Amino acid sequence: MKQVLDVLQDSTIASKSGKDKRSRFWGVYKRVAEEHDGEFLERYTSDMDIVLVFSGLFSAVSTSFIVAMESNLSPDPSETTNALLKQLVYIGLGNLAAVGSTPADLVSTWSPPAQTLWIQTIAYASLSMSLLAAFGAVLGKQWLGYYKSNRYGRGSQEERGKRRQEKFDGLVTWYFDAVLQSFPVLLQFSLLLFGIALGAHIWCEQPSIAWVIIATTVFGFLFYSLTVMACLVSPACPFQTPISTILHMLHMDSKIVF
Repeated sequence: MKQVLDVLQDSTIASKSGKDKRSRFWGVYKRVAEEHDGEFLERYTSDMDIVLVFSGLFSAVSTSFIVAMESNLSPDPSETTNALLKQLVYIGLGNLAAVGSTPADLVSTWSPPAQTLWIQTIAYASLSMSLLAAFGAVLGKQWLGYYKSNRYGRGSQEERGKRRQEKFDGLVTWYFDAVLQSFPVLLQFSLLLFGIALGAHIWCEQPSIAWVIIATTVFGFLFYSLTVMACLVSPACPFQTPISTILHMLHMDSKIVF
């Protein structure tokens, strides 16, 4: 009897059940991880594609708007021409006192109005944020591709599962979701700044038309703010936005810390 027990202890029969449980566990883990990663990669890849397309179209529109306003940063050549013609008329009429001792130099004394500088500043900030969002989306697609191709690596099923879990823990530790969600937020802020700049520019030209743009911008801002507040109050709210997701993450982290 003692010899039988010694043989059983030295054999691998007793450890097979433990190994089977571990292999089943890592098999189930891989299946669940594949489902999660597939949904995760598809969602954020689609988001980055949307950011790239929208930022490209929006940057083209914003650039056209900035180019159209460039003329406001330099003096009007017609005003200089009119001033010189006025001096020639005075000289022809013999009214040298009205002409003055020196010819008028409107270019050296001209400076753009303060409101024009502010409008241009806001417009350029909008364009910069749009380009930054596009750059972030390109980086996001590269990060997603790196995670997709390197999350398992080589080795046994257990080693690959542990490596994938390590990669996933890195995503959580470094707030990968929040970083990717920040790129659409940049694009949304860029759109808001563009609406402000456009409304201010049209207000200087034609206030009655500007009211349409201002009302649309204010309505969009209020609607977006209400959806964010609704998502923060009720997690089951279907109107989820990137900024509400980021605020919810920060709120959950503050609860964990404090």
